[in-house]
Amino acid sequence: MSRVIAITNQKGGVGKTTTAVNLSACLAEQGNKVLLIDIDPQGNTTSGIGFNRMEIKYCIYDALINGLPLQKILQKTSYDNLTIIPATIQLAGAEIELVPTMSREVKLRRVLNEIRKDFAYIIIDCPPSLGLLTINALTAADSVLVPIQCEYYALEGLSQLINTIKLVQKHLNTGLKIEGALLTMYDGRTNLSSQVVEEVKNYFGSLVYKTVIPRNVRLSEAPSHGQPIIYYDNRSRGAEVYEELAREVMENG
Repeated sequence: MSRVIAITNQKGGVGKTTTAVNLSACLAEQGNKVLLIDIDPQGNTTSGIGFNRMEIKYCIYDALINGLPLQKILQKTSYDNLTIIPATIQLAGAEIELVPTMSREVKLRRVLNEIRKDFAYIIIDCPPSLGLLTINALTAADSVLVPIQCEYYALEGLSQLINTIKLVQKHLNTGLKIEGALLTMYDGRTNLSSQVVEEVKNYFGSLVYKTVIPRNVRLSEAPSHGQPIIYYDNRSRGAEVYEELAREVMENG
């Protein structure tokens, strides 16, 4: 049975999509069958893996709202072992459309049951909010990976996220756990980054990954080329750290 990991933080700009794309690619490179699910209406994971969102016929919206089987939505990427369920702008209205539906919080879990057995890892890139799409991801997931940028106000809003996770654990998904906290955008030249590392370790304890994602120019460039960093520049520091993270995730499982 696959491991389903939701990558979430309601703050934007914390490296959530970068982590979803690059962790998925590195897990796939290690020989694992990986499914990457984009449930962020912005669709940056979809474009970051090399798809033109304007040319996509079906996306996760069609499964959640229209009941289309996931087998008709799965898209093979250009990379071995890596499949994506893309997002398009259609998804922007999904939260409003889900409100009046029955069992609205478990839609994603139910449709994923069709295909879970086909993948070793399912990585879900969530929107930067705690709305119904994120709740669906948390309800479908085995665990949550929380990216936290090494900048001022890094921990702001985390208590709200943890409270949401606890509510999901209590009412919708008793098996949900925190996979880990991932420090991103680390700059070793600043005292601030070091202070944030200590704050996050105090907050999450042993759940903080040993791997820390630094600021890296090549890592920032890769999405505009529609490539994960290990294919855009496999000698870059960005590629090295995401390969390290993939090994940590595999060891934890």
